[in-house]
Amino acid sequence: MAVHRVSEFLSVEKGLGPDGRIAVVRFDRADGVNALSPEVMRQLTAVARSFEDDGDTSAVVLTGSAKAFSAGFDLKDAEGRARKDMDLGSLRRSLKVGPRLTRAWQEVEQITIGAIEGFAIGGGVALAVALDFRVMAGNAHLRVPEIALGMNMSWQSVPRMLHLIGPARTKQAVILADEQISAQEAHQWGLVEEVAEPGKAFDAAMALAEKIARQPPISVAMTKLTVNRLAHALDDLASHMDVDQFALASMSEDHKEGVAAFRERRKPKFRGR
Repeated sequence: MAVHRVSEFLSVEKGLGPDGRIAVVRFDRADGVNALSPEVMRQLTAVARSFEDDGDTSAVVLTGSAKAFSAGFDLKDAEGRARKDMDLGSLRRSLKVGPRLTRAWQEVEQITIGAIEGFAIGGGVALAVALDFRVMAGNAHLRVPEIALGMNMSWQSVPRMLHLIGPARTKQAVILADEQISAQEAHQWGLVEEVAEPGKAFDAAMALAEKIARQPPISVAMTKLTVNRLAHALDDLASHMDVDQFALASMSEDHKEGVAAFRERRKPKFRGR
């Protein structure tokens, strides 16, 4: 068993489970929210890509802290806040860090499993739906607040959610942004594959990983690739513009109002401009 600490809040543990074929990626900023700053996203992207030539691992469990999978993009991060003063070209380049993160995790050859405690919000949901499977604690919840902040759901998440839960549920999850999705609802919808006892999401994810690790590794990898290629063949066509839509929405008055209302803990007043 080997542990590699990528940073103070991100580590990779390999050699677990049957024949050492399970890896665990732990992301914990020890702040109770596990927000995704651009630097955190770059590190998580690099970790996903580090499995490209790893023939010894069959399953990767991605877990957050005991209190949160992730609260999504870090609105307080200095690099992220600098976006409001960027020109369009610089903004488009800056916004690509999110899609790179989710694409990197979707393209991991090994089976990926998310263990969700507490909550996954916004970008946390985007990351979770890029994985193969999700296990969620019974007292946890999901929420997609982008529209409530005057933005759109990006990182190519909409087609991924569409594959999992269909058009009506995707609209419900994304457009009704103030509504929490409970673990039980998420399971009923097909957004998560298993609901575990509170505090046991990681254990349940590891149990699933052990089942996968006992299967023939090459057959598993080839099957995942085939399913993903078929399921996601048209995703780029459907969502290639979501970064530009996000950039456009972020320049709107509604976005400024949404963020201001969030910080001031009041209801926003949107005017469609």
